[in-house]
Amino acid sequence: MKDRKKVLVGMSGGVDSTVSAILLQKEGYEVEGVYMKLHEKEGYHEENLEKVRRVGEYLGIKIHSLDLSKAFKEEVYDYFVDSYKEGLTPNPCVMCNRTIKFGKMVEFADSIGAEYIATGHYINSDGQFIYMGKDPNKDQSYFLSEVKKEVIPRLLFPLGDWVKEDVKAYAADIGVLQDIAKQKESSEICFVENTYDEVLARHMDIDMPGETVDTEGNVVGTHKGYMHYTIGKRRGFFVNGAHDPHFVLAIKPENNQIVVGTKEKLEAHEFEIKKINLFEEREVFDCLVKVRYRTNAVPCHVKIEGDKGTVKLKEPVFGLAHGQVAAFYEGNKLIGGGVIC
Repeated sequence: MKDRKKVLVGMSGGVDSTVSAILLQKEGYEVEGVYMKLHEKEGYHEENLEKVRRVGEYLGIKIHSLDLSKAFKEEVYDYFVDSYKEGLTPNPCVMCNRTIKFGKMVEFADSIGAEYIATGHYINSDGQFIYMGKDPNKDQSYFLSEVKKEVIPRLLFPLGDWVKEDVKAYAADIGVLQDIAKQKESSEICFVENTYDEVLARHMDIDMPGETVDTEGNVVGTHKGYMHYTIGKRRGFFVNGAHDPHFVLAIKPENNQIVVGTKEKLEAHEFEIKKINLFEEREVFDCLVKVRYRTNAVPCHVKIEGDKGTVKLKEPVFGLAHGQVAAFYEGNKLIGGGVIC
């Protein structure tokens, strides 16, 4: 156990951040909590902040409320919308972790003299690197592949060696927290209550019927608007006379076209990355790479040249999406990432 030092815990009103705060206090840390307001959805923040304050009263800790809605819109929300306009597949969780949770939250921690920052992520850290969490179904290390390396020594993840079921059971045994333990886990994107399409529809006409073309540019069908699709999607468009399943291979926003083909044409053996973020200096190395959150890591060879890199896969992957993040691992150790381009 570290000497008693102040830790700022990001608290949402959910079970994971609540149990994280309890565990840190039991370990002897001086705990303070912060609730971060990220958007203007009416009633949503008041309800969650009340839960956080109730936890604060139970633990006898100070609770801060931080309005980050302006920064969130500029850094995460606008990035999300603009990426879809350009035919890319963004990753708002990665961007939010870099700029908000482990960006603006760290700045606030500095202002109150908190040496450490903690969240309810299912991740481990040794102060130098980030590691996969014990629960394979909840591991969130992929989403931290773009955080600034100088922040890592200050991060604490109390749930790294826990599984979700045990966390909920732990909270259920604490009377004042039973309703928090029973609440449904949110699967929504953090800035809207429903779907990606509903976010995009506020800013553009997403229902623009267009042409579906094959890899040679021949028109083979129709679709309902390019912003409804990401690489690898196999439904929601029409292909004339197709007997085999077809998948989206590419998106052409400039003329509202999607390129489709059979699954084998999704196979990728090599790709480039930009916005490279490594936790130690490397130029040429072998490692494992995950090209999406819910995919298996595959072995690869990486070569970094300036601000770009080339990733050669030793096993093919399917459905490589421009704009998504490639996260690099050595075993269960996260060593950084980059944006697929």
